[in-house]
Amino acid sequence: MIILVCVLSLIIIAFIVVLWKYQRQVKDICRQLEFLKAHDSNMMISREIDFGSIGHLTELLNDLLTERKREKKNYQKKEKIISETYTNLSHDIRTPLTSLDGYFQLLEQCDSLQEQERYMKIIQERVGSLKGMLEELFTFTKLKNESYEILLEPCLINRILKDTVFSYYEDWENMGIQPEFEITEEPLYIEGNPQAFKRVIQNIVKNVLEHGEKKIKIVLKSEEDDIYIRISNHVKNPEEIDVSKVFERFYKADTVRSKNSTGLGLSIAKEFVRRMNGNIEAGLEENEFYIVIYFPKMENIR
Repeated sequence: MIILVCVLSLIIIAFIVVLWKYQRQVKDICRQLEFLKAHDSNMMISREIDFGSIGHLTELLNDLLTERKREKKNYQKKEKIISETYTNLSHDIRTPLTSLDGYFQLLEQCDSLQEQERYMKIIQERVGSLKGMLEELFTFTKLKNESYEILLEPCLINRILKDTVFSYYEDWENMGIQPEFEITEEPLYIEGNPQAFKRVIQNIVKNVLEHGEKKIKIVLKSEEDDIYIRISNHVKNPEEIDVSKVFERFYKADTVRSKNSTGLGLSIAKEFVRRMNGNIEAGLEENEFYIVIYFPKMENIR
């Protein structure tokens, strides 16, 4: 009997010790959580015991803390991007706005009908430029939101590419440009978005038109399981272009800085390509700057 009482006493004492440690650990976890709630810290929840699901609880809390830190970091990153976007764009917009103000004053003071028509044409061009900048800002902001989705469907790339590039016919003619085309007649389809793909081509063509010389070349062909698109142009000062940064927002090499550009065009193109499961790259070969796009090819389209 005495032995039984001793054993029961030891069990009770052990139970009390375990319960005390368990309660102490729970209080310690609560204390750590209160500290993390009040302070911006990278500290994780620590524990001294693992029994009674304490270990599992601690792991779940640490996973939750890690996820919250990741979300906070992403949120701060997006906030920084948006802030930099507005700051840089406001700088780019200031120039055409100042120019507009000057031309409106000249228009008011001018008595010549011919001069008035010339000033009105310039004003219309400046307004169109501002509209384009704001449209790029709107598109860039949308694409930085991961919840924004574009609808994907089978797209006949040949047709969209031809329609898009040939819409620049008058621009090329006025600039004395005779682009070289190598567009396959083989029907090539991707799972994409027609408007997004058109925007990609427009942004790239606009870039090479504004910043290159007069030797544009556009290639579309099939390569095994991929569709290959290459748009290139000769540039005067290739050493001033950092191809590793051309897709970064607001990147403008000295030779490619334009008063009508926000520096968002190629960044928008890259994001659209990514959302259509493609890949986009830039490169330099001597004095030829080129952009290459790869899309997975869709087969058996009727």
